[in-house]
Amino acid sequence: VQLQASGGGLVQTGGSLRLACAASGRTFNSYAMGWFRQAPGQEREFAAAIDWSGGSTYYSESVRGRFTISRDNADKTIYLQMNSLKPDDTGVYYCKAVSLQSGAYWGQGTQVTVSS
Repeated sequence: VQLQASGGGLVQTGGSLRLACAASGRTFNSYAMGWFRQAPGQEREFAAAIDWSGGSTYYSESVRGRFTISRDNADKTIYLQMNSLKPDDTGVYYCKAVSLQSGAYWGQGTQVTVSS
């Protein structure tokens, strides 16, 4: 599967952004999907994940209550709605697809910058 992330940009503190990750391939709905982020000089960290059906979602403590992950299996796309953004949310956001049968795949990142 190939993943293409989009939707990043520059926003002020308190603002919102919606990221999208479009996938290619026929078996998108067999993959659990997630968003990770990497701040400058720091390691990549988990932000949010969603199971293959969209019925279960998971969030890191730092984004819970502000971010919402969702997926549209018909469009082979996942989304990350980010509200109440903070400067600490700045970084490159990556989407990831995981399947027990096929392994893990990363998309290219999209830059999110939150100004104070």
